[in-house]
This record gives sequence, C-alpha cells and structure tokens, in this order.
Amino acid sequence: QAVEDQLKIYGHKSDADVFELFLSKKQLTEVMDLSRFKNLKYLWLHHNKLHGITFLTKNYCLSELYLHNNEIFDLEGLHCLPSLNILLLHHNELKNIDATVKELKGMLNLRILTLYQNPLCHYNMYRLYVIYHLPAVEMFDRKYVTEKERRSVIPFFNHNKAHVIQSMAFGRKIDASWDPRSPFKQKPSHPVPSDFAFADNVDKTVFDNPEDAVFVRSLKRSVMVITSLNWDTVPTREEKYLEEKGTKPTQMLTIKLR
Repeated sequence: QAVEDQLKIYGHKSDADVFELFLSKKQLTEVMDLSRFKNLKYLWLHHNKLHGITFLTKNYCLSELYLHNNEIFDLEGLHCLPSLNILLLHHNELKNIDATVKELKGMLNLRILTLYQNPLCHYNMYRLYVIYHLPAVEMFDRKYVTEKERRSVIPFFNHNKAHVIQSMAFGRKIDASWDPRSPFKQKPSHPVPSDFAFADNVDKTVFDNPEDAVFVRSLKRSVMVITSLNWDTVPTREEKYLEEKGTKPTQMLTIKLR
C-alpha cells in the first residue's frame, strides 16, 4: 500500500517511469517485490523495521539505497545490484562481518558505505577489514579512506604481498628477514586512551606483540640510497704530481630516501 500511495502522489502511470521511491518511516516490516520497477535508481527505506532485502534482487539500475535505522540482519541478494553507488546500512543488526563483506564484494561501483552501529563493528579490526576487502569504497562510515589506511592493511590481510613489499629495494632484492610461512597473527589490541597524544610522525597502531610492531615499522625503512662523489675534492693529474691536494681525503655524499 505504501508503494501504491507513492505512485499516486507522483502521478506515475507506468512502472517504467518510476526512478525513485520514498518509503521511509512507514513502519514497514517487509516490502513487496520491486522488480516491476526496472528503471528504479533511488530508494529510501530508512527508519522502518525491515529484517531483510530479498525484494531487490532484480533492480539492476539501483544507484542509491538508504537502509539505515532498520532491523536488518542479513544482506542476502544485495550482490545482485552492480550499479549501486551509495549504500547506507548503519544502525541495523548485522553481526557477521565475513558474510556482510562477501555480499558487498561484487559491487565495483560502490563508493559510499556506512556500517557503523551494527554488532559487527565490535570486530577488532573492523574498519581495516572492510577497507581491504572493498577497495573501491572511497568514503566509509562518513570518513574518507586514506592511502595510508590502504597501505596499512596489507601486512594484516595479505602476508605474501607484504613480504614482497618488504623485500623490494632499488634495482635489487634484499633479505626481508621474515619467513612468509610463519603467519602474521592478529593480536587483540587495547583501545588508546582519549587523552593520549601522538606525534604526527608516529604510527598510531597499537600492538600487543612488539615483534608485530617491528615488522610494520620495517616496511617504512629506507628503500633507496644514492651516493655521489664530490669531484672538487679529487685532485687532478697535475695536482697529484705537484702533491697539492694529495693529502686531502675524497668526500662522498650519501642520500637516503624513505
């Protein structure tokens, strides 16, 4: 009935003319199959009492979906929406972070996503886990994803790639001093006190195991060393013969790039 009321308000005579539906704050516990609206792009369903979203499996043109403030515990069927660009799911009942991320992985156009105020947020590395598995997302939980965050997740979720990065040097490979066969185990971290101040050049990640901290820090070591000779300090053939500069040591200039 809520859908029919919206169609009457906007005066739509054909289902193909429906590009948006505003169904928020209707106390809805379920929604009829919306596959009849083939061109639907914008759908507002926030502030209802929905438990699932199986009614959206054939709305392939859907670009923006607002499902926050519901009681959703399962995202089954959401992977069928390849055009989705904005998805708001905060303040729901999503508990399984693996199942949630698996359902969202196929959305290559997804740029804005919210999942905060769900039970899955208690996962120890919640934000990093989502950022790693959904690389297309540019804004997550109302905060832009930074390049520093994208780099920091590699040691935790892709050990082989972390080992390659660790072992690369300028023009050659070096000993990484790390065995990829030994898994990089996650340790539960303690929350940092709100009054604890970090310098801008200090990594804010907290580790229980000091070896983990040393490993992450080692990724930031110098990867290139350039050495240049100061030719002004090298005596010429005539000067060597006259022994005017023969006693002065040759000067070398070394530059380390981090």
